[in-house]
Amino acid sequence: MTTLDKSRVFDHAVEVLKENDRGSYTVPTKGLYPFQWNWDSCFTALGQNYYDEDRAWTEIETLFEHQWPDGMVPHIVFHVHDDGYFPGPDVWATGRPTATSGITQPPIAGFALRQLFERAKDRTAAERRARELLRKIDKWSAWFYANRDPHGEGLVAILHPWEAGRDNSIDWDEAFERVPTEGIAPYTRRDTQHADPAHRPTKAQYDRYLWLVEHFRKLGWDNSKLHDASPFQIVDPGFNAILIRGCADLAMVAEALGESEIATANRARAEKGLAALDRLWSESHGQYLCLDRTTGNLVDSASIGGLLPVFATIPAERARAIARTIERMGERAKYLVPSHDPADARFDSKRYWRGPVWLVCNYLIVDGLAAAGKTAVADRIIASSLELIQQSGFAEYYDPMTGEPLGGGRFTWTAAMVLEFLDWA
Repeated sequence: MTTLDKSRVFDHAVEVLKENDRGSYTVPTKGLYPFQWNWDSCFTALGQNYYDEDRAWTEIETLFEHQWPDGMVPHIVFHVHDDGYFPGPDVWATGRPTATSGITQPPIAGFALRQLFERAKDRTAAERRARELLRKIDKWSAWFYANRDPHGEGLVAILHPWEAGRDNSIDWDEAFERVPTEGIAPYTRRDTQHADPAHRPTKAQYDRYLWLVEHFRKLGWDNSKLHDASPFQIVDPGFNAILIRGCADLAMVAEALGESEIATANRARAEKGLAALDRLWSESHGQYLCLDRTTGNLVDSASIGGLLPVFATIPAERARAIARTIERMGERAKYLVPSHDPADARFDSKRYWRGPVWLVCNYLIVDGLAAAGKTAVADRIIASSLELIQQSGFAEYYDPMTGEPLGGGRFTWTAAMVLEFLDWA
């Protein structure tokens, strides 16, 4: 790798973030994703905080202005009309004052809140803004366990692959076969007009994505009914780890603000979830696996979703095993961390979440490995991430074998994560 010019890379990352800024929210990239996405915005705020603390708070505040009355925070907020994306607000038909989707996304907001709060230079403003967001994020956390953990097990299910953020992961293949495709309305995809179709989910997968949306829409987006009505109920370890870490971080902020009731509730959620997460551990894979709640079986699929739990302060022996698993992947892949095990015959180095490297996942894994003392592997992931940037720019995702840029270009959350990596490098 050529010598890293940190100042130049920093300036370039800020340029990308500002280019995609729409005033009070940020789009992931122009064209392909023209609206506000839930977990994207929380990662984005971490990047914005390096050059505009006020703007970083606004990013998350704008997202939570569109929280549903029951506590859910939707995965897309359609602030403006743009027919360049499908499915748009007319397909979702959620009936919100500002159009939104009807499903959610990984709840990284609790973690992001703690980061902004603890890094804040303006302490007075931070305490005021954190207190307001604290209550809203707490309501979202409670929503998950009320609506996605009906038996009180401590782990929540996703009901649509888009909720995990890992749309076409191999983890979903078997369960997705239960989702029918008959009767869906004709549609025209827009994503393949902005990115190579060979790098995107297949039509068969998209048909099932749309069937679930239409199915939930027929139920009036009633979150008290959707879990049991869904043929797709997956307990994703990565999603749960993000929720668990978010609850723990929320408890820390609540304590600092004297909100003892919120602190106690979220600490209890985190502790229960962390204990339950161990049921998903696979000794043979050296990582966690998804659970198909419909069948009660673990899913034999070694994806990055099973590495992400290191973000949630898992037991030391689990963190060590995950570090070894990543090192083993590094024997096959030039760039870390591939989104699926390259040793798996189903691995696809270019197709979205079936193999490519995503810097947001790298960031979460590095945070967890560093906290667990596995600094050598963490440093290797940081170096790999920055090498991808130098070679291929701020792409949405990358081929772990060649470093080829894939998906959208000049991507917001990639730029935000680069600012974090530069701070660690």
